[in-house]
Amino acid sequence: MKGGLGKATTPPLTIIAVAWTIEMAIVVPRFMSAAPAWWPASCSPAAQIRPRAGITLARRHDSAVLELGKAIELNPKLVRGYVNRGFSKRKKGELKGAFADFNEAIWLDPKLAVAYLNRGFVKQTNGDLEGAIADLNQAIKLDPKSVEAYVNRGLAKAKKGDLEGAIADLDQAIQLNPELADAYLDRGFVKQTKGDFEGAIADSNQAIGISPKFAEAYGNRGLAKQSKGDLDGAIADFDQAIELNPKLTQAYENRGLVKQRKGDLDGAIADFSQAIELDPRLADAYQNRGLAKSSKGDSQGAADDYERAKKLKP
Repeated sequence: MKGGLGKATTPPLTIIAVAWTIEMAIVVPRFMSAAPAWWPASCSPAAQIRPRAGITLARRHDSAVLELGKAIELNPKLVRGYVNRGFSKRKKGELKGAFADFNEAIWLDPKLAVAYLNRGFVKQTNGDLEGAIADLNQAIKLDPKSVEAYVNRGLAKAKKGDLEGAIADLDQAIQLNPELADAYLDRGFVKQTKGDFEGAIADSNQAIGISPKFAEAYGNRGLAKQSKGDLDGAIADFDQAIELNPKLTQAYENRGLVKQRKGDLDGAIADFSQAIELDPRLADAYQNRGLAKSSKGDSQGAADDYERAKKLKP
């Protein structure tokens, strides 16, 4: 957070929309007619695509960990059992356990690309970008057509500041699968970071063309339009993103920033408040709401928001 916290002269902070990482960890082929005998019914291919009513995602992963554990007890060399159990553990937030399962899978089969792909994802989540890139390099060496490995390596490179390398990897992912909307979204995000707003808008357009209900693509396009000074166009895109996904926190934050720039302080405060309601840990949303309140003359309300922002982000 920038200096001058609590002062009305502090410029608004731009909240960059989060790029979405591709996940393809499940080893079972997506379009197989039947799952192997060891594969938990709760995580069958059909269940992955169309969850059964009343069965939450968390419960499916709980069931998968339990059932795959039983399968591994019966066959301790069940390589794909470790991979898929690791995937479910990672989705449950059990990164240490996931990492151990992927390590075991690699020890049993050093040529299983998907195990390196998943272990790289865990390393990236833990902030070990060099380790993540090394694993993704190995995944690509073993499977040169792994779109997911190129996407995730591109995102790891972007986090390291290697934007050109990131774009090269995302270019390769798109070449392998020109219909992958997520890859266009992520490449547009990197272009936005580089200051290539026209390129970012073009990639968002591609993502929307492929997936017209892709809320994050509208959000990122709105961000690029905002950066170009097209404030009305940005608001229209944020409106669309929110209509498609009313829980997309970044869209409320960014729309609030644009409204603030346009002088619509009440509208900005309402958007920052909605973002805070969705995620009360958003220090920047409190900071920006405080700035809007200060501009309206609400000194006490601004001071309260600045104090909350300080506590969340000292």
